[in-house]
Amino acid sequence: MIYLSSFKLSDRNVKNPNIYPYNVFRRKDMEPFVFAPITVLYGNNGSGKSTILNIIANKLMLKGKEYAASNSFGIVDYCGKFSSECQFSYGEDEFGNVFKRFPENSRFIKSEDILYEIKKIQQRQILSDGMEYDYMKNGYSRKEAEEYFQTREGRHQIEYIEFAQEKYSNGETAMQFFEEYLLPDALYLLDEPEVSLSPANQVLLAKEINKLARLLSCQFIIATHSPFMLGTLDAKIYNIDKEDYSICKWYELENVRYFYDFFKKHEKEFEE
Repeated sequence: MIYLSSFKLSDRNVKNPNIYPYNVFRRKDMEPFVFAPITVLYGNNGSGKSTILNIIANKLMLKGKEYAASNSFGIVDYCGKFSSECQFSYGEDEFGNVFKRFPENSRFIKSEDILYEIKKIQQRQILSDGMEYDYMKNGYSRKEAEEYFQTREGRHQIEYIEFAQEKYSNGETAMQFFEEYLLPDALYLLDEPEVSLSPANQVLLAKEINKLARLLSCQFIIATHSPFMLGTLDAKIYNIDKEDYSICKWYELENVRYFYDFFKKHEKEFEE
């Protein structure tokens, strides 16, 4: 499904070369992004791929959008101005009808959102353990402690403990996060979803995204430089490191070639 057909970044030039976000796209020769069911914005650190996602989220007024402070140059809201100068077009449904709004579940999911969820669960684990310890430290017997955990407050603590133990590792927590938030019939902007995931789980997540796009009417725009995600996603890939943001194959990208060269160099060690 294509909910967002295209997006054109502002091409206005400002005199001050340090104004954010205009400075990120200075001297770029860009055509509008034309989106597929899965589109990847590839780029190294500082390339602007996360900035592009946030600009899209702000322009489309999606859940999870993050307001960015432009800089200290006067009182002008340059981020707001840049966003207002961008243009986009809706996609069409299977009958050729142009969408007039984006699905309600659509959202922008940042790597910080995933890390926050992980931290929140870890804090719950510490809190639960601490309360149990304090309860026993105050002189209550094991039987009394067991009776406490049958109360409403105690049951809540048990739920927290089970919840934290079930998702003990960061990677498991991140995968559960995506299971809960990636629902059918929606547009999702994902910023570096590979955070905290092992290579195997990165591939697993990419396969799930493929399935959601192919079978469950989802559209994804993803910022990543993970070779495991890039090689698994059935995606159209824009190389944000290029001045013209050209479309590339995943195996042509610098980060992927780096991995290839590294393992090629150590190939004989794997044969021992």
